[in-house]
Parts: sequence; C-alpha cells; structure tokens
Amino acid sequence: MEKVTEGVFAETKLRGCNPGYVVTSDGVVVIDTPQLPTYANKMRKEAEKHGPILYLINTEHHVDHIFGNYFFRGAGTVISHIEVYNEFMTVSPEINPYEYAKEALATDDPEGEALFPDEKTYFANMNKPTITFEGNMTLRLGDTTFEMISTPGHTPGQIAVYVPEKKVVFTGDTIFNGVQTWHYASDIEQWIDSLKMLKTLDVEFIVPGHGPICGKGEIDVQIAFLYEWLAAVSVCVSKGMSKEECVQSIPFCDRFPVDIGQEYMLDHVIENNVSALYDKIAQSK
Repeated sequence: MEKVTEGVFAETKLRGCNPGYVVTSDGVVVIDTPQLPTYANKMRKEAEKHGPILYLINTEHHVDHIFGNYFFRGAGTVISHIEVYNEFMTVSPEINPYEYAKEALATDDPEGEALFPDEKTYFANMNKPTITFEGNMTLRLGDTTFEMISTPGHTPGQIAVYVPEKKVVFTGDTIFNGVQTWHYASDIEQWIDSLKMLKTLDVEFIVPGHGPICGKGEIDVQIAFLYEWLAAVSVCVSKGMSKEECVQSIPFCDRFPVDIGQEYMLDHVIENNVSALYDKIAQSK
C-alpha cells in the first residue's frame, strides 16, 4: 500500500475504492475495505503488523467501499453514518451488490474466487456497522483524532474522515480524482456544498474515493466537473431533448477514463449520470 504520510496508508491501484488505514499510538483505524477478497486479506494482515485494528469506518454504502468488511470480521468495531447502515448491501432493481462484487473476480482477482463466500454465508456475516451516527462524529484514539464529517451529495450518508494531526482527509467518493465521476442517485447541489466545506480543512493530503492521492487543488476540479455535468444536462432539457438524445450529446466520454477494472462501463456510467440528472432538472422546470 502507498504511504501517504507518517502512519497513513492507502491503496489506489486496484479495482474498487481507495481503502486505507491510520496507525495511532493505541492501534489501527481502517477506512473502507477492499472489494477484492485477496487484497482485503492482504490489507488486514498489513494493517495488523502495526497493531490491533480497533475501528473500521465506512465512508458510504456502495459495494466497493463495504464488501471487504466481511474479511475484517473480528477486527475492530465498525462505524458509519446511519444512512450507510440503512443501505448496507441493499439489493435493488438496479443492482445486486453481491453479484457486482462477484463479477470482478475473473478479471481482477482470480485467486479470490476460492475466498469468495456464497451469498447466504456473506449476508449472514457481512460485518455491518455497530456504531452509527447522524451529522458528525469525533473519535479520539491515542494521539490521533478522527473527525467523521457529513458530506452528503454522492450519497445521503456520505462522510469524510479528517485526521487533523496528519493533515489528511479520506473523502470517499466525494472526490473522483482523474477518473469519471459517478452520479446515479446523487444530489449535485449538496455535493458541491460538501466539496466547498472540504476546502476549509487544514489538509495537505486527500485520499479520494477513486484515483491518485491529491491535494486541495483537486477539490476545485471536482466542483467544476459537477457544474459542467449540471450545465450539459440542463442545456439538453432546455432544448427539449430526450434522455437518449442527451446521452448521445454529452461530450465527457474522453474527459476522464473510468477507474481501474471498469473500462468497459464507460457508456453505462454516462447513461446513468444523465439519468440521475435529467429527471431532477426536468421536474424543476
């Protein structure tokens, strides 16, 4: 895993979110977990070399941030926003998160097939949060503070984990650095407000939900891209275009690549991003 700064580590080069951990004087805090079984086990073993894992914090409910909790059973208390708990591994008409995680094995973690639990076993042992909160929460562990800050927008239960002593913030998918942003059921106005709040933090290092470690300058890039999406779909709606016509006219396919292992999903991402915005904009007219 990549060393972000002293005592802070993250993985940014595998399919799924960017999970990480922070070493304190009392033990280790894990932030999100790898989607791929082999790497979830590797991350757990690596983290435990620095001391016992005392807490695991999930920044959102999407499967690439939480599926690996299964492989961290017995390693610390799991914490999340209440909305993450409520939506944890929820199966919907749009997606079965278990099947989505399973389909990545063949291409991204063939060794993990032997570790992948059957569906009944997984759902009986998925290691949901046992401590939940609304708004913000602060955890103090040894010499380190973890400020869990509500950052709704990408998802309602989205949080950032700010570690002031390290000048690091784990933003989850509030920031996609250098890769396509996924909107789906997002609220872009809330999302932009959350990004503006992140700009007020005293940080040198940002661990985004996807893409390389970055600095605060990438916050403005993410804000600008969200505004561009909003403007592009608004123009389509104002011209009376259908969703399908809007999908074909959005010029963002070449702007950023889709994140690791999801290259084949570019058209899907664009289509769903448009759908997430189109109805909201049309209804507000």
